[in-house]
Amino acid sequence: VMYDFGHGVARDYAEALKWYRKGASRGDAEARYNLGVIYEHGDGVLQNCVEAARWYHLAADQGYAAAQSNLGAMYERGEGVPQSYRDALKWYRKAADQNNATAQYNVGSMYASGHGVPQDDVTAHSWFSLSAAQGDEDAAKSRDLIAQRMTVEQIDEAQKLARGWKPKPQRRQLSEIR
Repeated sequence: VMYDFGHGVARDYAEALKWYRKGASRGDAEARYNLGVIYEHGDGVLQNCVEAARWYHLAADQGYAAAQSNLGAMYERGEGVPQSYRDALKWYRKAADQNNATAQYNVGSMYASGHGVPQDDVTAHSWFSLSAAQGDEDAAKSRDLIAQRMTVEQIDEAQKLARGWKPKPQRRQLSEIR
């Protein structure tokens, strides 16, 4: 990570890639996620969304919330994987359930638009509220916008859902267990 972001050392994507590959070969979910980011953005490598999705999938299968969220976005857009709102929602939901604000916003957006699920303002509002509670300004704007077409009873129901929601713990990484 130090080489990837230039923390305390000169930024060196080749060196970051080398260390991420070492970690990924040992099963480290964060290293696998970071390889996904590198390939998705083309940082020091040729951009390759198929390779990015592969690395995200490996980390997502380990329960790594950021990888689950990014994999959901790839399925939603059809980048590196076949476009599938159903699979996008599946991965967003796994990350959202671990309190990932970006994924919570994306789940809300899918319910607001009816992509992959029946359109549902109450559910959308509750997910936007959860994301907004973590400081996501876009989620707050989306929640407030959707509230304009909701009844007072629907807003109350959405707020009750959000208040009653509890995150699921993110799986521990191998490096945390040792």
